[in-house]
Amino acid sequence: MSNTWRPATQLVHGGTTRSNHGETSEAIFLTQGFVYDTSEAAEARFKGETDGFIYARYGSPTNDMFEKRMCMLEGAEDARATASGMAAVSAAILCQVKAGDHIVAARALFGSCRWVVETLAPRYGIEFTLVDGRSLENWEQAIRPNTKVFFLESPTNPTLELVDIAGVAKLANQIGAKVVVDNVFATPLLQKPLELGAHVVVYSATKHIDGQGRCLGGVILSDKQWIDENLHDYFRHTGPALSPFNAWTLLKGIETLPLRVRQQQDNASRVADFLAEQPQIARVIYPGRKDHPQAGLAAAQMKGGSTLVAFEMKGGKAAAFALQNALKVVKISNNLGDSKSLITHPATTTHKNLSDDARAELGISAGTVRFSAGIEDSADLVEDFAAALKHVQA
Repeated sequence: MSNTWRPATQLVHGGTTRSNHGETSEAIFLTQGFVYDTSEAAEARFKGETDGFIYARYGSPTNDMFEKRMCMLEGAEDARATASGMAAVSAAILCQVKAGDHIVAARALFGSCRWVVETLAPRYGIEFTLVDGRSLENWEQAIRPNTKVFFLESPTNPTLELVDIAGVAKLANQIGAKVVVDNVFATPLLQKPLELGAHVVVYSATKHIDGQGRCLGGVILSDKQWIDENLHDYFRHTGPALSPFNAWTLLKGIETLPLRVRQQQDNASRVADFLAEQPQIARVIYPGRKDHPQAGLAAAQMKGGSTLVAFEMKGGKAAAFALQNALKVVKISNNLGDSKSLITHPATTTHKNLSDDARAELGISAGTVRFSAGIEDSADLVEDFAAALKHVQA
C-alpha cells in the first residue's frame, strides 16, 4: 500500500488482505482460534518466532485490516481495536499506570471517561487531578513528581471547548509523561493529535467511523514501542477485543468517512449560523465560527469546525425539551457522528451523573443542547429547526 495515498484512497484500499478467493470486499473471519500444521509450528508461533494469529482475543485477520487502515489514516505505527470506545479509553489509560501514579485530566470529559479517572482509577491507588484544560498553566500547575499520564478530549463533549494539544504534549515530554487524546469530536480527518505531539489517540469507532448506527467499536493508536511495552499484555489478558464482524462493519463504514464528514461538517456549520440568529438561543458554540472563544486555536490545530454544534436555550430545560420534541428530521438520541442528525440534552442524559456543580463548572446548563449533524440536505435541517423553534417562546 502506498504511503502517498490521500485519506479518501487509504480508507477504501488501506490494509486490505485477500484470501486465495480474491474477494472484492474484505473477508470476515468469524473464528475463535486458528489451526497449525504441526506442533512445532504452534510452539514457534506462541514463542513469537513466526508471524500468524493465535486466538481471536489477541487478533484476527479482519481486525488486523481495520487496525492497519486506521494506522494509515492516523499516521500511527500500530493500533489495537477494542469492543467499544470506552474499552479503548480504559485500556489506554490503565495499561500504563500503577498504584502511586498520578493522572492529570481535563475536567471537560464525557461522563464515562470522568468515571474512569475519578472513580475507577483511585480504587487501584492511582491519583488524579482535574483541570480546566483550556489553560496550559493549569496543566503545568497540576504536575506532580508521580504524574504519568495527561488525558484530554478536544473538542470536548458537549461544550466544544478546545485544548492546546501541542502545548500539553510539550509539558508531558518535559517530565516523561504520556498524552492520551480522545479525538472523537474532531475525527481523524479534521485533527491529527499524533502530529501535534500526542503519544496515544483513542476513538469510539461507534461514532463517525461506523457512523451509521450499526455497531460498537473502539481503537487505540500509538507507536509500536508504546503498544508493545504497555498495551500488548494488558490487551491480551483482559480481553477488550473487537468482534471480527464489527471490525468488518467498521471497515465498510470507514470507506465513506470522508464523504460523510464533509457533508456533516457543512451541515453543522449551516445550522450553527442559523441558530446564532434566533431569539430563543442564548449562545452557539462551534469551532468553525469566528465567535468561538478559542477560534485561533481551532484554526491552528483543526482542519475544520467539527460535525457537532452546542447551543444554549434561553428557556432552560423546558425550552430544550420543547425544541427537541418538535423536531421531525433530527432525532433525539445520546449518540453522535451518525449519518442521521441527532440531538441530545446532556444534563439529563450523557452527563446526568455529574453533580449540578460539576455540570455548571463545565458550562452545561439546563438549556444546553448538543446537535450532531448528519448527511441530510442542509436546507431540510434548517427548515426543521425553524419549524421547531416556533414551539419555543423567545
